[in-house]
Amino acid sequence: MEDSADDRTRIETDAVEPPATEPDLVESLRRELAEKNDRLLRALAEADNIRRRAQRDREESVRYAAEALARDLVPVLDNLDRALDAARAAGEATGVVDGVELIRREFLKALERHGVVRYSALGQRFDPNQHEAVARVVSVDNEPDTVVSEIAPGYSLRGRVLRPSQVAVAAAPDQDAA
Repeated sequence: MEDSADDRTRIETDAVEPPATEPDLVESLRRELAEKNDRLLRALAEADNIRRRAQRDREESVRYAAEALARDLVPVLDNLDRALDAARAAGEATGVVDGVELIRREFLKALERHGVVRYSALGQRFDPNQHEAVARVVSVDNEPDTVVSEIAPGYSLRGRVLRPSQVAVAAAPDQDAA
């Protein structure tokens, strides 16, 4: 007697995989599902731990960002105290001026170590990105929109303007009438 195609398929399938009873199959699928759920929960917990650790590191970084700057500025304050004490003891202003000048230089060096640079605008063309015009001065000697005096110098941090220089800008005599 000849086997039909369905019989041959059934025989081949049975030979490859032993027949599983329905309760065994359900139990196997439950174990697999439980394993996958456990791995998912562990991965989610690990991701949450990484997120919390990164947040804590960011907060500490922000909290202590000024530590190096403060460390460099403390000696400046010490020198200021010494200069004031010396001026009080000597009773003359010359020591105060010399001491304050020393402190000013040290303070600028400390800022420069942290990327803060002082810049001057005198003689430059007015640039609203780097200068703040606080006055216009009628001038026949300077070209219009040229910085003729500086009220306060500008400061930049690694090329980014911290404070624009405050300047007086030249204006042509006929511009002032307008």
